Amino acid sequence: MTTTTNPTTSDEVVQQKVWTANFETNIPQCTYRLQFNHGFTLKQAIELIPYLKQLGVSHCYASPLLAARPGSMHGYDIVDHGHLNPEIGSDADFNCFCAELKANDMALIVDIVPNHMGVGSDNIWWMDILENGRASAYANYFDIDWMPLKDELRGKVLLPVLGNQYGQVLENGEIRLGFAKDTGTFNFHYYDHFWPLNPNTYPFILKQRLDELSLLLAEKEWSFLEYQSIITALENLPYYSYLNETQMDTRQREKTVTLKRLLDLCQQDPKVEAFIAENVADFNQLKDQPENIKRMHQLLEAQVYRLASWRVASDEINYRRFFDVNDLAGLNMNEAQNVFQDTHGLLLRWVEEGKVAGFRIDHPDGLYDPAGYFRQLQTEAAQARGMTFDETAPANWPLYLVAEKILAPYEDLSPDWAVHGTSGYEFANHLTGLFINKANEEDFSRVYREFTGLNGSLQERIYECKRLIMKESMASELSVLTNQLNRLSEKDWTTRDFTWNDLRRALTEVVAVFPVYRTYIVPDAIGKKDGEYIQWAVQAAKKHNPLVDPSIYDFIYRILTLNFEPYHNEDYVQEATHFAMKFQQYTGPVMAKGMEDTLFYRYNRLVSMNEVGGDLQHFGVSVNAFHHQNLAQLKTRPYGMLNTSTHDSKRSEDVRARINVLSEMPELWEKNLQRWSRINRNKKSLENDLPVPDANDEYLLYQTLLGVWPFEEIPSDYPVFQERIQNYMMKAIHEAKVHTSWINNNIEYEEGLTKFVQALLSDENSNAFLEDFLPFQKQVAFWGMLNALSQTILKLTVPGVPDIYQGTELWDFSLVDPDNRRPVNYKNRLSMLQNLVPVLSGTISENDISKLLSSYSDGQVKLFVTAACLNYRQKNTTLFHRGDYIPLDVTGHGAEHLIAFARCMDDKAVLILAPRLMYTLTEGQQVLPVGEAVWKDTTIQLPAEWQYQHVKNIFTMETTSNPDSELPVSGLLKTFPVGFFEITLSQ
Repeated sequence: MTTTTNPTTSDEVVQQKVWTANFETNIPQCTYRLQFNHGFTLKQAIELIPYLKQLGVSHCYASPLLAARPGSMHGYDIVDHGHLNPEIGSDADFNCFCAELKANDMALIVDIVPNHMGVGSDNIWWMDILENGRASAYANYFDIDWMPLKDELRGKVLLPVLGNQYGQVLENGEIRLGFAKDTGTFNFHYYDHFWPLNPNTYPFILKQRLDELSLLLAEKEWSFLEYQSIITALENLPYYSYLNETQMDTRQREKTVTLKRLLDLCQQDPKVEAFIAENVADFNQLKDQPENIKRMHQLLEAQVYRLASWRVASDEINYRRFFDVNDLAGLNMNEAQNVFQDTHGLLLRWVEEGKVAGFRIDHPDGLYDPAGYFRQLQTEAAQARGMTFDETAPANWPLYLVAEKILAPYEDLSPDWAVHGTSGYEFANHLTGLFINKANEEDFSRVYREFTGLNGSLQERIYECKRLIMKESMASELSVLTNQLNRLSEKDWTTRDFTWNDLRRALTEVVAVFPVYRTYIVPDAIGKKDGEYIQWAVQAAKKHNPLVDPSIYDFIYRILTLNFEPYHNEDYVQEATHFAMKFQQYTGPVMAKGMEDTLFYRYNRLVSMNEVGGDLQHFGVSVNAFHHQNLAQLKTRPYGMLNTSTHDSKRSEDVRARINVLSEMPELWEKNLQRWSRINRNKKSLENDLPVPDANDEYLLYQTLLGVWPFEEIPSDYPVFQERIQNYMMKAIHEAKVHTSWINNNIEYEEGLTKFVQALLSDENSNAFLEDFLPFQKQVAFWGMLNALSQTILKLTVPGVPDIYQGTELWDFSLVDPDNRRPVNYKNRLSMLQNLVPVLSGTISENDISKLLSSYSDGQVKLFVTAACLNYRQKNTTLFHRGDYIPLDVTGHGAEHLIAFARCMDDKAVLILAPRLMYTLTEGQQVLPVGEAVWKDTTIQLPAEWQYQHVKNIFTMETTSNPDSELPVSGLLKTFPVGFFEITLSQ
């Protein structure tokens, strides 16, 4: 059989959707991301709501709120979907938080995690699986391969948690048997880890020294008979493998009753409890006791799980993880019954109660069928709200939904996803690219190449990094896929000679060259683009590794595109379809780990580009390309989120704004690099006769310091700053996996780099490096400040829903997590906003503007731009939700240095002006890009058909009556470096 293109995944669906419906209650004007944890609670958030309202925020956007692992700083390791995280507050606190939002005409969006859960002793579903295996009611909730190739793991779950090899841990007596007398259950302990025992194995412990118990209970014959009866009942429990539903119910019922009998017996007869405690103690006497070690090993081997060294995980772990994180296990969200209901029940109750207006969906690419999940979520939410879900009317959908989706430059968001858009990575990268000087790409690349000595194409580097991830971190998942593909090949006489090794090699090649994060094939439905991506990958893999039999690649292509022969029976088709959909869940994590967490720490040409969803092959973005992106957003996903900083960002928006300045000055950058390298040469150590750090890491460090150095010359918290840089560089070299890694530490290199950073940042004596570095950094910081103001106004006015990451309404010079989760000084922000109230109310003076700009280092100027734009948006909701986006022609001296567009609807329009490449525009003079001296004859051409009454500057409150259609930029940007103008039109 041959499938056809799915009509629900064609571009026609997007065109049919009525994005401009009148119902926009759930569509935010602006979201504000709050990171909840034990250090920032709901009670603290309640106090912030009036501030956020005054700032102009319409929706709080919360990190995951459900019960996460104790101490979690991010909330993505959820262990209980049925309860609020107690570390951030009580149910009463949450109700008060929602009530305060409502009182301020605000709403709540929550980040949710449907792909995975935190697993360990605090997850009752996981613990039930470890106790009952496939007989657990939750066995299908997690994506576990119960039939791996390795016989010893069949029917078991591999737990790679041991700090050393299993044998050494066992012989050292580090695994301890325990008996919980309050529950009548046995368990194993290993430091902070805790695992239940399979009740079928209890008799192995209880029957030890049974003759001694007979003598001990000679006077209490009933107790001994009950003890024997309990052993018999446990021995007769249905075994945990391959049970039907009736047998599972029987096992659960009889287990519960029998363990209650054991508990009662221990409570009624202390001698029995003491006897069991002695047996447990005897099991734990392992030192120099070969027989006891053997007995403990036999008991461990009889469990549903197999304990192993953490190093085993990459090769043998048999459950799907979130990327390569062992304690985050993948959920079967689309595959198993009840998983959706049991993970979304509380969330949907909040929707029904009117407490939650929308969700941000974390890592949807990990889901088996993302489109099906989004439809189900919208449908269930519609029922909860007493509505009908109409897929063609997004503005009327019951939930505001955005997906954390990373798109390739040539990829569009799947049109059959019932979401309003992505969380905005593509916007962030387009925005960053605007402030990179494309004309200097060749020179900048040469500087990087000559300083580091690194060569080779980016495509080859991506390929190498993805192969490395498949080899070192995600080999086990590849083995699972290979096993499935091998079973399929054995079922067809035309493919049965394909060996397991050849299938694995071919799969490796296809994944290594796969051009997008994943495809979205569902049974009997293949989107046109999906088919093209698969075809391209298979053809590229053939060329890349011609040693593999080409017919194997053809076989893989047929399976991935669901192209079957008439003689393939239904079982084959279902199994092949399942493989194709599981393959999709693998390519995404490999791309993410290979690109974002490896290549982005290896290829450091201009690290402002190395952002989530970034495209390192395109150095800069033209103004026309930026306009094109915004027009497409307005047409297809006008309510998608726009971010500039997130909890996942490698660097904050203001750090990137500074680093972008380097693209305008490759010669000056090169001179500084060479001089700093000479100054710091004697600070390096040697590891295997090579300098530490290498030139690439040194290059990264200098860019990082330029980006994150605060406006103070020597910060008041300088020791904290030094530690932040050291921690970042440690993370960077571990992620790069060149000299060291999280799996295999190179202590000598790590210590050498740490000493190098300490020496560079030392403030104890005269520091030649800092004396030379800081003046240049101040110049970069000035131009970066201007870039950041332009970024801010663009994010707040182009089509989409702007999102502000906590604290970034002021300058924020954070690096990758956990650096970007540091506490935010809201007291300072509240005070600054109060100072701006008169200014924002329309009574601003030229002196006020001058003060904001002259004291730009305190961040109040960024707060001013943010608050002014957002307050205007609140008063003109429809204009920014549904208004046209009109790119405007710019002519004259500064034409290439200005982004100009209008948003208009009915009798009102706004004109936005955002300068770019300002170092180049001013020829390196450290002056504000304002007035005739800078802009000269630069002119904005407004639409000729407009009939103007007046133009009002929203920032300065200046008004011009009856203007011409040609507006000189020198007059518009007379005193302030970015422009926001209200244009009143005659009807």
